[in-house]
This record gives sequence, structure tokens and C-alpha cells, in this order.
Amino acid sequence: MKKIFALVFLVFLFAVQFMNAYGIQRFPKPEFESGYVQPETLMPNPRAEVLAIMDIVVLIFCLSVVSWLVIKKRSRNKVFWMSLFALAYFGFYREGCICSIGSIQNVTLALFDTSYFIPLSAIIFFVAPLVYTLFFGRTFCAAVCPFGAIQDLVAFKPQKLGARLNAMLGVIPYVYLGLAVLYAATGTDFIICRYDPFVGIWRVNASFGMFVFGGLLLVSGIFIARPYCRFLCPYGVLLNWTSRFSRKHITITPAECIQCRLCKNSCPYDAIDMPVTGKNPDDKRTMGRKLIFITFLIPVLMLVGGWTGSRLHEQLAGVNGKVKLAKQILNPVSDKNQAETFEMEAFKSAGKQQSQAFAEAADVLHDFYIGGWILGGFIGLVFGGLIAGLLITKHHTDYTPNKGTCLSCVRCVDYCPVKVT
Repeated sequence: MKKIFALVFLVFLFAVQFMNAYGIQRFPKPEFESGYVQPETLMPNPRAEVLAIMDIVVLIFCLSVVSWLVIKKRSRNKVFWMSLFALAYFGFYREGCICSIGSIQNVTLALFDTSYFIPLSAIIFFVAPLVYTLFFGRTFCAAVCPFGAIQDLVAFKPQKLGARLNAMLGVIPYVYLGLAVLYAATGTDFIICRYDPFVGIWRVNASFGMFVFGGLLLVSGIFIARPYCRFLCPYGVLLNWTSRFSRKHITITPAECIQCRLCKNSCPYDAIDMPVTGKNPDDKRTMGRKLIFITFLIPVLMLVGGWTGSRLHEQLAGVNGKVKLAKQILNPVSDKNQAETFEMEAFKSAGKQQSQAFAEAADVLHDFYIGGWILGGFIGLVFGGLIAGLLITKHHTDYTPNKGTCLSCVRCVDYCPVKVT
């Protein structure tokens, strides 16, 4: 029943957002003559500052309440209603901006470009969920992130994908994170925001392709629970790492596991580690061989990955504005009827020399060459960790949530017959 109510609520929010967008865009935008000069803004918009403060307050409030509901109350029902509130506020009201996922790019650019002023709200949205995750697990994913909330509403018949397929698809967020950091560090683009599947839906202004992408994620989310969160979200990588060291984490049972196996298929995200009953899954000799193999394999994968990334640096840098400009100068448009690109118009209006444009493009290519080595080495390390995880079996006797991949949704708790006394 609550799922039906939530979907009706979602349709209502979308209808309100659509009407707002239509009311704003139904009249043509004003056009100014070429001599128009934009007046200088003397003071910041006070409403924008108030909204930023309100966003921070709401974020901390939601993280605190959801963490309490997950760890202390162990209430799936209340966590669900909190996710609807987060979807309504951070999604439809604030239109997905600012978000913790996109803040990765703001923080990265601030680290590599001292001239970039990063908003305080971006720093807090990046740091606060990580801090809460370090103490309580991924409670941000449970009910605070609007991306997860909107996907959670359509997860009607989630299917198991299997450990190996989950592991292989789980590499994609690492690649996405590496590319996002590379493009942000070089000042090329904020690809997380550019290819955001849901913000355009909340703002009712996405391109047709992004509407289709977001729609496909929601449709596939009926059978594959939270596909974006599990197989695309770059911020989820950081939360995964942090949650493994969490001081407290949701447990399926509040006491000792009685091996009833009722929770075995309760998690739609395949985040429950099954018991490994053998006291010694591998003998010492076999384990030693595996460790030696992994010790040599990971550096090789990192080296091969880094070399491959460095070979692809020109292709990766092809979307950078300075590199595109240098290519256009070398290969000018021969057709006079074809309009010049924005980069070429800006170059001519600035009165720069061609040698300066080539020098700037060369610097960018060098940055991408170094970044290609780092990105490739990082991906090689990820693959090495994946292989190590498949080869090494950890001994445990209970059904336990995987502290890295568990989204703290509290679904599994309802399946456990052991209750708090």
C-alpha cells in the first residue's frame, strides 16, 4: 500500500514541477541587442545564501534522523517515509542541486585550481555523508540521497544478479569516478552533472537523450534494484570505502544469529554475505599461492592500465576546449556557410596568438598524459582488488550485511525472527 501511495506522491511532485517549468518557459526569453552590457552584481543574492544554509541544515537533520532510525530503531517503515521527504526536498524542490555526488567535481577542481572558489555548501555536502558513513554505515544511501529514493520506489520485482556479475558491473563506478576526477582536475568538464540521469527530470529541462537514459534506469529498476546506485554512482565508491571502517553498522539480527536463513533472499541489492561454513576453506599452501599470485598480479595490472591510459591521453583530452580550439586552428573550416564554433569565436574576440593557443593545448595534453597514467593505474588496481576478492574466501558463520555494499535500507531486519527484548 505504501508503495502505491509513494508512486502517487511521485506523480504529483512531477506534475507540480512540470507546471512550474511550463509557467516559467511559456513566454520567450528576452533578446538584447549586441550592444547590451550586463550590469555588475554588487551584492550576492540573499535568497541563494538562505537556501544554501537551509540545504545544509536539512542535510544534517536527515542524516541524523536516518542514522538513528537505522541503528537504534531498526525501522524500515520510517526509513522509507524519510526517503520520500528527501526525494521531495532535495529532488523536486531543490532540483538535485547541490548534491553530494556532483560535489566530487567541485572538491577536485578546488584542489587542482587555486583560483576556483568552492562554495561552503559543496564542501559540507561532500564531507558530511562520509563522516556519518564512517560512524553509522551508508545511511546517506538509505534515505537521504534523492537518487536512491526515486529508484527505490520502482523496485517492485528485484532479481538476483549473482556475485560474479555484481562484481563485474561494480567496476563501472570506479571508472566513472576516475574519469570525473580527471576531467574536473583538468578543468575540462563536470561530466557527473552533464550526464546526470535524474536532475533533468526534476527540472523538466533534460535533453531527449537524458530523459530516455533516466527513464531506462527507472524501468530497469523494477527488476534490478537501484541500478544507478550500484553500477554507476561515483560517490558510492567513496561511501563503500568509508563504510568498511564504520564504527557502527546495521546488523540483520539484534542478537546472535540462529541460522534460520529467512533473510537469505531479503536483500534486493545482493549485499548479504552468506556463511562460509568450512573452518579452513583453503589450506595454508593454497592460500599462500593465492597471496603470491595476487601480490605479483596487482602491480602488473596497474602498470598495464597506466600505460594504456597514457596511450589514450589524446582521445581523453579531445573534449577539452583548449585542445578542440588548437585542432580547429590547424584544420580551419573550409565552408564559409558553416558557423564557427564557440571556442573559435572566443579565441578571435580575445585577440590571442595562435602560438599561445597551441601552448595551452600542449599543457592540457601533458596533464592528460599524467592523468592517463594515474587513471589507468587506478583501474588496474580496481581489477586487481576484484580478482583478489574472488580468490580469497573469508571465514564467517552468520548472515551479515557486507559493510561496503550494504545501503542500510533495513529491509533485511524485518525478515529476522529475533527481536530486541
